[in-house]
Amino acid sequence: MTRRLLMLGGTEFVGRAVVEAALARGWDVTLLHRGNHEPPPGARSLLGDRTSPDGLAALAGTTDTWDAVVDTWSAAPRPVRDAARLLAGRVARHVYVSSCSVYTWPRAAGYTEEAPLVEGASAGADATEYALDKRGGELAAVEAFGDARSLLVRCGLILGPYENVGRLPWWLGRIAAGGPVLAPGPRELPLQYVDVRDLAEWILGAVEAEHTGAYNLASAPGHATMGALLDACVRATGSRAELRWTDPETVLAAGIDPWTQLPVWVPPTGELHDSVYALGVGRTLRTGLRCRPVEETVEDTWHWLRSLGGAAPRRTDRPAVGLDPAVEAKVLGL
Repeated sequence: MTRRLLMLGGTEFVGRAVVEAALARGWDVTLLHRGNHEPPPGARSLLGDRTSPDGLAALAGTTDTWDAVVDTWSAAPRPVRDAARLLAGRVARHVYVSSCSVYTWPRAAGYTEEAPLVEGASAGADATEYALDKRGGELAAVEAFGDARSLLVRCGLILGPYENVGRLPWWLGRIAAGGPVLAPGPRELPLQYVDVRDLAEWILGAVEAEHTGAYNLASAPGHATMGALLDACVRATGSRAELRWTDPETVLAAGIDPWTQLPVWVPPTGELHDSVYALGVGRTLRTGLRCRPVEETVEDTWHWLRSLGGAAPRRTDRPAVGLDPAVEAKVLGL
């Protein structure tokens, strides 16, 4: 039996990876998207802007049914609510790609799906804060589909081809440029993330297995290290860049913001580290998540960037990432 997937979005990053994985499995795939980017070949397109009053008209105008709908919406919960309500009688299962940001701060190391949650924005609210909006989207999906037909995928850091946040693309671009590079230590800093393609495969497998409820989605802590990630960037780009490993105290004393000015990196201890790189993922690993080596993620992301001429797309609703060259030079004493 051919499974039928409806993807809300599906032309960028996570959505695109899900669509490509579903097509590779032989699924019948329909996208509802705004038409700003070409969808993957083989998928059927419906056009609509979910932020507009008539943005779901293309869905309302068809009697099609689907085995699953996947929604990655990150802003105000209303578009999640409106689509979920429209589709509740025509789709067997709702998958909402959420975030570990829905857990209250601070988060203790090893926090699981049972950890306390933020209250969440109301389903009809305008955009508020990322964490509140994501939790609001979860609540909207469950309201329409019920616990028995809802899957909440609470992702940690996501890397890989099509990334439109700019974290790994920034590192690849900086290292490709060569010269001394501020490499924030320690080299052995354990990272926890998921390649977007491994995320997509897990989602489709979860649909096939009829999983429900919430799942924290990331690799086991320490799947890679900061050193392994940056070394892979050097190899993938063929750069002659010199990684100058700098202790965390020096980085922080320079006023450099972890995570944003130095993407992916956080200090090795403290609340930020425990929240980002100590996510409890036992439930997800037991249900089949497989994570490819960091070298493959880096190399494939570099090849994708090269195919675009080196300029990665970037979401305008997220802050720009990366370190000012003048700040880097000052810290390195250049």
